[in-house]
Amino acid sequence: MLLAQTSDFLSFPTLVDEFSFMEPVSHIMRSSELLIVATTLVSTVLLTLFIKFSRMGKAMRATAQDKTMAMLLGININRVISVTFIIGSGLAAIGGVLISNHIGQINFYIGFIAGIKAFTAAVLGGIGSIPGAVLGGLILGWTESFATGYVSSDYEDVFAFGLLVFILIFRPAGILGRTTTDKV
Repeated sequence: MLLAQTSDFLSFPTLVDEFSFMEPVSHIMRSSELLIVATTLVSTVLLTLFIKFSRMGKAMRATAQDKTMAMLLGININRVISVTFIIGSGLAAIGGVLISNHIGQINFYIGFIAGIKAFTAAVLGGIGSIPGAVLGGLILGWTESFATGYVSSDYEDVFAFGLLVFILIFRPAGILGRTTTDKV
C-alpha cells in the first residue's frame, strides 16, 4: 500500500457534517467526537453481549482460557481464532475511519500510533476486560490532554507511557483486571 499510495498526509473527506443540535456545545465537543463516543458505547455493549451470551463468544472465552481443553470439547479453535481476528479487524477499521474523520487527514502510518495507544489503553484497563479497555482509553486520553495543556505537547507520549509504567508497577493486572493466583 505504501508503494501504491504515498507516505504523505492526504485529506480525508468529512463523513459527518456538524449536527445542528451540537451548536450550543460546539466549543466543548464537535460532532465527530460525539460520533466517536456513541460508536464506542454501542461497540462496547454489543461486543460485551456477544462475548458473554453467544455461542461463539463462549467458544472464544474457552479457547482463550485453555486451547487444548477447548479442542477436546469439540470447539473448532481455528474457526474461533479466525472469527476473533475478523471482529478485531472490523473494530480496528471502524476506529480508523473515526480517527481519520476526526483528524481530517490520513497517511500510511496513522494506524501504528493508534494501535500503540490502543494496546496501552487495554493494558491500563486490564487485559481481557472490555470496559477496562474503554476506561484505560479515557484515562490515557485525559493524561495526554493534561500533559499537552500544562506541560508541553512534546511530552505527550512520555506521560502516557509513564502512566502505563506506573500502573504496571502498582497494579500489574490493570485498573479493572483481576489478579489470579495459580494453585500448584
